[in-house]
Amino acid sequence: MNEVEGLSNQECERLKERIETLEKELGQKNVAVAALERANRQLEDKIRASEATEAPAPLTELEETLKRLVFRVAMILQAEKCVFMLFDKDSGDLVAAKPAFGLADEEVRSFRVRATQGVSGEVFREQKPVILYDAMNDPRTVKEKVGLLNIMNGLCVPLVIEKRDEDTNRVLESKTIGVLHVFNKRDGNVFIQEDVNLLTRLSKNAASVIASAQMYREILEEKEELESIIESVYAGLVMINKSGKVMQMNASARSMLGINDPEVVGKAYQDIVNYEPVLDILKTSLDESTEVAEEVSISLREDEEKIYQVQSALVRGDDQQPIGVVAIFNDITEIRSIDRMKTAFVSTVSHELRTPLTSIKGFISTLLQDEDGTFYDFDMKREFYTIIDTECDRLTRLISDLLNVSRIEAGRALDLNPKPVTLTTLIEKVVSVQKSYTNKHELVIDIQSELPTIVADEDKVDQILTNLTNNAIKYSPEGGKVTISATRYGERVRMCVSDQGMGIPKEHLPKVFDRFHRVDNRDTRRVGGTGIGLYLVKHLVEAHGGKIWVDSEVGKGSKFIFELPKCPPQFEAEQEQMIGAGQHSGHMQPGMAPPMGSVNN
Repeated sequence: MNEVEGLSNQECERLKERIETLEKELGQKNVAVAALERANRQLEDKIRASEATEAPAPLTELEETLKRLVFRVAMILQAEKCVFMLFDKDSGDLVAAKPAFGLADEEVRSFRVRATQGVSGEVFREQKPVILYDAMNDPRTVKEKVGLLNIMNGLCVPLVIEKRDEDTNRVLESKTIGVLHVFNKRDGNVFIQEDVNLLTRLSKNAASVIASAQMYREILEEKEELESIIESVYAGLVMINKSGKVMQMNASARSMLGINDPEVVGKAYQDIVNYEPVLDILKTSLDESTEVAEEVSISLREDEEKIYQVQSALVRGDDQQPIGVVAIFNDITEIRSIDRMKTAFVSTVSHELRTPLTSIKGFISTLLQDEDGTFYDFDMKREFYTIIDTECDRLTRLISDLLNVSRIEAGRALDLNPKPVTLTTLIEKVVSVQKSYTNKHELVIDIQSELPTIVADEDKVDQILTNLTNNAIKYSPEGGKVTISATRYGERVRMCVSDQGMGIPKEHLPKVFDRFHRVDNRDTRRVGGTGIGLYLVKHLVEAHGGKIWVDSEVGKGSKFIFELPKCPPQFEAEQEQMIGAGQHSGHMQPGMAPPMGSVNN
């Protein structure tokens, strides 16, 4: 029989034509699928090749491959839109990714849904395809916002990566990475089971391509992130491969080595590093496959020398064989400078301690030799005792300074014992004491206005003024005028100790309040000093909530200016409570400061 049972000849002819058309379309689709499979294999080959070389293929090439993939899928399925969604394990969302076909970038960015919701979540969780015949009225698509994306119908299949046994082709492991969507069948049609079978087959290759591109993108992002971290770290880093080519050199290393060219990767290290000690370290590490740790000095300018701690280490591959060397540069200039200052400080302190002790020992020995008390008269003995007393005070101040510095270094705040302080009286007392130490200087008090009574630690303020006045005398060895001035400055008191001495070089001004810092020249060595006085003064001023600075010029003297508040901030609440208690009882308590509104305004 030439006729199919129940069908007329004409109907059979139409059926044959329809079958021939479908076979032709299927053949075309098989050709397209084969083309996708070839593209997938080519992409995998490129990725493997890029992993084996130092210069991977650019990410744009992979993006173009993905773009062609979604376009071909859309064409084969005769869909107006095609997009894939990947599972984000951090957020738990299925997120649409570029490139997409038929969707604008903004639409792709807005297309995301929880993996537990929507038709996308259903396909992802159950790993089964779903046909949407009427997307607008399907209750599962509410979360996908199909109306905003102008989606009428669609087909969704899971993107599954399968790991198979090479011999038996048996699936050993499968992992769902997302879903693949095609939307809006052309010519007003809907997707059918044949489309499901075809897209399911396409999705296997698509999943492999997408996963490979995603993995490659993540590797590049991690590489860029690592390079950014390396580029931004404070320590210098230089990485060199076995052939002596620079693999990585961050900004800190380029700055430390005086290299202005940022494009150093791929160049021989001997061509860009100009310092022999550094070259020797890198050469030794490469040639001998050993680690080296040394300190090197580098002078980028005549007036500046930097000291770096250079530590090299071997970089090993997966087989634990050396593939290169990495060298880390740490700037230890400041550390070595402090070490030198500490050494000088110990030497200076030893001298400063020995000098008064020598005087005390000498005068005590002299007095002891006068056994019957007839050799020296009363006035001579009193002079000896006065010198001994003065030198003992000098020792006490030095030891007190050392203890305070130790307290500051240990992070413990300086203890303050606040009480009302009359600054005029205190300044006169300090000047009176300092006058006994010199006959070459004129000490002048210049109080420009009536000073308020402040709340402060009187001994600490005395120490500040004494130290600054003593420094002014010490560093103007030829004599001259030393002026201690004070004036009211808003809600603060500003004081200044000025001299006509040797002054401070401009480059040392930012460091005069650093611990152990001393201007080292012939004149200052003759004067002596420990280098902790101004460091301590600064902390004493700041402990009161004040500030201090210096204005100086070589050969014209120095001015040390500091300001103190009427009451240290940490004691304001306490003072207000004491004032309130005193007013309530009708009289002031002993040692209590007067109310802030009534202090000698």
